Amino acid sequence: MRKIFLVLLITLLTAPLVRSDEGMWIPILIEKFNIEIMQEKGFKLSAEDIYSVNRACMKDAVMIFGGGCTAELISPEGLLITNHHCGYSRIQSHSTLEHDYLTDGFWAMSREEELSNPGLTVTFLKYMKDVTDEATRGVKKRMSEDERSEVIENNIAEIVAGATEGNDYSAFVRPFYMGNQFFLFVNETYRDVRLVGAPPSAIGKFGGDTDNWMWPRHTGDFSLFRIYADKNNEPADYSEDNVPYEPEYHFPISLKGVEEGDFTMVFGYPGGTSQYVPSYHISMLTDYVYPRMIELRGAKLDIIKEAMNSDPGIRIKYSSKAAGISNSWKRWIGEKSGMERLGTIEKKLSFEDDFRNWVDQKRKRSKAYGDILSEYKVLYDSMKEYYLVNSYSTETLGRRGVEAISLAGTFMPLVNAVNNGADEETLQGILDRLSSRLQRFFRNYDRDTDRELFVAMMELYGQNMDEKWQIDAYKELYKACNGNFEMIADDIYSRSVFTDRDKSMQFVNNFDKRLMGQLEADPLYKLAAGVSEMLQGTVREKYIELGSQISMLDRLYMKAQLEFADDEVLWPDANFTLRVAYGEVGGYEPEDGVYYTHYTTLEGIMEKDNPEIYDYDVPDRLKELFYGKDYGRYAQDGKMPVCFIADNHTTGGNSGSPVINAEGHLIGVNFDRAWEGVSSDLMFNPEQSRNISLDIRYALFLIDKFAGAGYLIDEMTLVE
Repeated sequence: MRKIFLVLLITLLTAPLVRSDEGMWIPILIEKFNIEIMQEKGFKLSAEDIYSVNRACMKDAVMIFGGGCTAELISPEGLLITNHHCGYSRIQSHSTLEHDYLTDGFWAMSREEELSNPGLTVTFLKYMKDVTDEATRGVKKRMSEDERSEVIENNIAEIVAGATEGNDYSAFVRPFYMGNQFFLFVNETYRDVRLVGAPPSAIGKFGGDTDNWMWPRHTGDFSLFRIYADKNNEPADYSEDNVPYEPEYHFPISLKGVEEGDFTMVFGYPGGTSQYVPSYHISMLTDYVYPRMIELRGAKLDIIKEAMNSDPGIRIKYSSKAAGISNSWKRWIGEKSGMERLGTIEKKLSFEDDFRNWVDQKRKRSKAYGDILSEYKVLYDSMKEYYLVNSYSTETLGRRGVEAISLAGTFMPLVNAVNNGADEETLQGILDRLSSRLQRFFRNYDRDTDRELFVAMMELYGQNMDEKWQIDAYKELYKACNGNFEMIADDIYSRSVFTDRDKSMQFVNNFDKRLMGQLEADPLYKLAAGVSEMLQGTVREKYIELGSQISMLDRLYMKAQLEFADDEVLWPDANFTLRVAYGEVGGYEPEDGVYYTHYTTLEGIMEKDNPEIYDYDVPDRLKELFYGKDYGRYAQDGKMPVCFIADNHTTGGNSGSPVINAEGHLIGVNFDRAWEGVSSDLMFNPEQSRNISLDIRYALFLIDKFAGAGYLIDEMTLVE
């Protein structure tokens, strides 16, 4: 393993940087691999200013927000900024028809008005370390994959135990370069995080799903939270006695703005990329999986959006759900079209031809790597079917499908416990969890909307799922209604315990084992149990088996690519660990004869204003500020900047990441990518890959002038 890393190290130190702006780089290695390039591009600080274990640095102000976003500290009093869409579910959780913070926004005008968020955490990286030698100690060349995994898992358990002994930190070890290298990450998590401010959705989500993944963009995508700690500045559960967290470092905020060609750096937690997969992987997605999943989610969105437009209450309940469904739906469309436009499969095939020729040049290489691509073909020919069955079944009848069926699935542990003769204490524990789940579920549930989803999902499941994969419970209902699910939907939804809050709560709170037969006979429960049995049995078993075999090939293929890549830099795929991406501000050409500039302004918001459309209904106060040109010190050349783009390599998880200038000052908050470049998760497109960021001056303007929360500005360190 160490030999592989040395090959990589030599490659990185000697190879010409033909694609210097591509990549999501490991902070601990910036000093060795990237800092000179960054400084040549204009960066004025050192690698230790970015990452250090010896002194305060940027890493101490960057954190995981919740489960899948990034955030950064902007004051010495624990104030953080992230995206509006990252805080969306928390804003929604505090919203009611009487206090609709999604529509109207929320601003705490004092610490006492800040809102607690049970379960919300932020996690800081304390340090990371290369532990490849320790993780692979005892691994032998002739070991089976299961034996190898067991050895590595045992080693990792020891590494994590050692890193967390005698402290309150958490730790994990993650593989890099498809399992050819391993790093330890030691973290500290804070558990009292309170909502401070969020603009109305007409600003924070301006443009809605229509503008999502698009440029030009005019979205004020930010929200503010504050971290609280105990009196020793240590993590603590929520308490009125807690005090604002005092960070080691927070970002100074620049009021200078950005110009074409300016250096930019994004520091955050990109979720996942797949740059080094074979052509068969791309083909599986673009030709087989994406078309069906795009159709499926499109049908869901049509139903949900119609319901949201008909009722403000449903809009509140389903806004977060719709956003979650839409995000991947639109990304899949963009990835598919982007890969077709780039000729990704053709480029992969060309690379694979060159790779084969290189392998065949030496007998030793041929013996080690000669069968990789042919084995990939066999595996992906099988994998694509199981991949689709797993995804499609889950999105229709499984946990991400029809909501009442998904809820029914959560009752399976209760049914199993009763059937297996569990004791009363065990049963009561399950019932307590169900009671809590039901309260959360029905707070954001509309039966009529879900009924429409039921009809649509049942029809699509029958049309697109091969009969051999259709579960018996589905076939029974299909036969009963002759494929016309509209005919039986009302009866099912009026009778079921899973579509009615009172019925379900009564069942749980007045539990009677004698009613279990009635529960198990419920059509929605039979669908949930049937799809679970099918997925957990044959499908997932084969899916995991094929995935394991592909992973083993991935590791070998990555090892070979590291050896083959003697003229370019290979960076490790993103895996939701802290990374650095750097580049410069710049526009791009989305198509022939069209050029997009690098920035947008408040003028563009006014041009899109449409009171008839929820996502384009500009608030009156913002109009007032615009027409009065009341921009304060946040304007540039008499205009109010809103967003800008740069060519930093980003992906999901980078939402909320700080965008930093050459001096290390915060200039923006990353929130999206341009449509033409979303396929860069699979193949980087330097001409059109652009990360979209909120200009920090627009956020400051909204906090100060729009919300009147200038006291928050006073906390910050502003650089004129």
